[in-house]
Amino acid sequence: MAFQILLNFFLAFIWMFLSNDYSSLAFFKGFFFGGLIIFALRRFFEHRLYFYNVIALFKLIFIFLSELIKSNIAVLKVILSPKLTMKPGIFSLETELKKDWEIAILANLITLTPGTLVIEVSEDNKTLFIHAMDIGDVEQAKLDIKNTFEKAIKEVSR
Repeated sequence: MAFQILLNFFLAFIWMFLSNDYSSLAFFKGFFFGGLIIFALRRFFEHRLYFYNVIALFKLIFIFLSELIKSNIAVLKVILSPKLTMKPGIFSLETELKKDWEIAILANLITLTPGTLVIEVSEDNKTLFIHAMDIGDVEQAKLDIKNTFEKAIKEVSR
């Protein structure tokens, strides 16, 4: 993937030099045409095109922002309610992520979402221990994390 990005930048600079135009518009034209060339030569690369990873990254950011808004509303409801009916708890989440940076991103996304906090990651990097401010159904919370954050991180990294 990094090779494709570098190749696209290289083709953009070649476009600038051949057109003898050193403006940012010429660079973006070259970047676009370089992307078309990379797309045309996609069968010669062993990894999928990096465009898909960029799209998946924007999807991950969108998922995080939507979960951030939902959890902020949920925390606000708990704070503004006259009676504290929350049920805090700690649960473990088995993850399918393998690489350290994937697990770190998952832990950070969970921690950045209000109402949840990753307390610890097991030594084998397969289990995350999560504290939730208000947890009704543990299995549903696990499914929510797996279907949103973990799935989106897999799409970005693979």
